[in-house]
Amino acid sequence: METNKEEANKVKEVANRLFGERHFQQALDKYTEAIDLDGTNAILFANRAFAHIKLENYGSAIEDATKAIELDKSYIKAYYRRGSAYFALTKFQDSLRDFRLAVKAAPRDPDVRKKFAECEKAYKAAMLSEAIAFDSSKKSALESLGNLDNLAVEPSYDGPHLTEPITLEFVKQMIEHMRLQKKLHSKYVYKILAASKAILSAERSLVRVTIPPEGKLTIFGDVHGQFYDLLHVFDNVNGLPSETNPCLFNGDFVDRGSFSVEIMILLLALKVLYPNHVFLNRGNHEAQSMNKVYGFEGEVRAKYSPTAYDLFSEIFCALPLAHVINDKVLVVHGGLFSEEGVKLSDIEKVDRFREPPDSGIMCELLWADPQDQNGRSPSKRGVGLSFGPDVTHRFLDNNNLKMLIRSHECKDGGYSVHHGGRCVTIFSAPNYCDQMGNKGAVIVLKPDLEPQFVVFDAVPHPKVPPMAYANQYSSMFM
Repeated sequence: METNKEEANKVKEVANRLFGERHFQQALDKYTEAIDLDGTNAILFANRAFAHIKLENYGSAIEDATKAIELDKSYIKAYYRRGSAYFALTKFQDSLRDFRLAVKAAPRDPDVRKKFAECEKAYKAAMLSEAIAFDSSKKSALESLGNLDNLAVEPSYDGPHLTEPITLEFVKQMIEHMRLQKKLHSKYVYKILAASKAILSAERSLVRVTIPPEGKLTIFGDVHGQFYDLLHVFDNVNGLPSETNPCLFNGDFVDRGSFSVEIMILLLALKVLYPNHVFLNRGNHEAQSMNKVYGFEGEVRAKYSPTAYDLFSEIFCALPLAHVINDKVLVVHGGLFSEEGVKLSDIEKVDRFREPPDSGIMCELLWADPQDQNGRSPSKRGVGLSFGPDVTHRFLDNNNLKMLIRSHECKDGGYSVHHGGRCVTIFSAPNYCDQMGNKGAVIVLKPDLEPQFVVFDAVPHPKVPPMAYANQYSSMFM
C-alpha cells in the first residue's frame, strides 16, 4: 500500500503539471490513474473534481468532491470545489450550503469568503428574479418600446442605417462596424430582434430541411461568443450564408466568449435576410439560468439594455429544438433520450416556448452526450444523460434516420465521430475560452449526406477576455 501511495503521488505531480499547462483532459486521466493507485487520498479526488470543472463535467465534479469530503471532512477545498460545480449548474442553494460549511471551517480564508459572498448574491438574485421561469402569457418586451420607427438615431451615430427590408449590403456594413468593436444602433438591433422573433416563432419545434441536387448545407457547432472566429469562417473558410450557401447553427451561440451580442445580432440579421436558408437550433446556453452565470445577460445589459436582454430571452424561447435534413439526418444540440420509443413526431409536439426544464425530451435534446459503452448513464454534466451506441442505433433505425449530428462538447480536433459513424459531434469555437487549444470545425453536407469536415484554427481577437461580463462570478471557476 505504501508503494502505491508513493507511486500515486508521482502520478499526481504529473497531473498537476498537465493541469497547469491547461491540458485538462490529460490531467484528468492522470488523476484517475493516481486514484487507481491510492483511492484513500482526498486531494486526488478534489483535484480531479477541478479538472472536471474545467471540462464542464459538473456532475462528475460533484461526485469527486463528495468522495473527497467523505475521505476527509475537514478538507475545505473539496467543499468549494463541490460548491463551484453546483454553482455552474445554477443550483445556488446547494452551492450556498457548501460555501457556508467552508466559511465555517475556515472563516479567515479570503478565497472561501469571496466565493461564499458571490454565491449568496447569485442565490438572492435568483430568488428575487421574476424572469427565472418564462411566462408565455407575459407581454413581450417589444410592447414597452412602442413604435420602433419613432426611436431616434443620434447624429453622432457613425454606423450603418437599416432601411427595410434588410439587405445583404446592410449586413456587410454591420459586420465591418461590429468588427471594429462599434455598436449597432439600438433602434436597428430592436428591429432585427422583432423581425427574427416573428420568423422563428412561426417555425416548428422540429424543422425539415432539404438539400437540393448539386446543393450543400454547412452545419456549425458551438460558437460561444467567439465573434472573430465566426467572421474568420465567413471570410476565409465557408463564405457568408446565402441562398446558395445555406447554413445551420446548432446552438450555444452565447456565453463564455465576450462577443456574444455581436454573434446574436449577426445570426438573427442573417435569419431575417435568408429565412429559408439560415437555420438556428437552440442550445443549452440559450437559457436565462445559463446567461446569468456565464456572461450573456451582463454583456447585453452593458452594451444595450435590460429590455434588449428580455427580447433576446424571448427569441431563445422561440428557437427550434431540432432540424431534420433530407429526412435522414437529425441535428440537435445535445443528444438523445432517457426513454425508448421517442419519435420525430414527439419532438415536433414539444412546446418549446419556455425556459428549458430539468428533465424530459426538451432537456435531453439540449443537454445529453454520447458515451462509448452501451446503455444509458447519469450525465457527467449533472443534467441530462449519457447515451450509448445501442441507444443511438435503435433511435435512428426506429425513425428511419441515417445519422445524428450534435454539438455541445469541445473536441480537440473540432469534431468527433462516435457510435460506428452514426453520431457526430461538431464544435466551432477554436481555442475555446482562450485556453483549450482545440481546433474548430464545420460539417458540409451534400445530398449524399456523407459529412465533410472543414477544420480551422482560432484567430486573434480584441483584448477582451472570456467571461468578461461575468466577472462577479468568475472566481467560481478558478
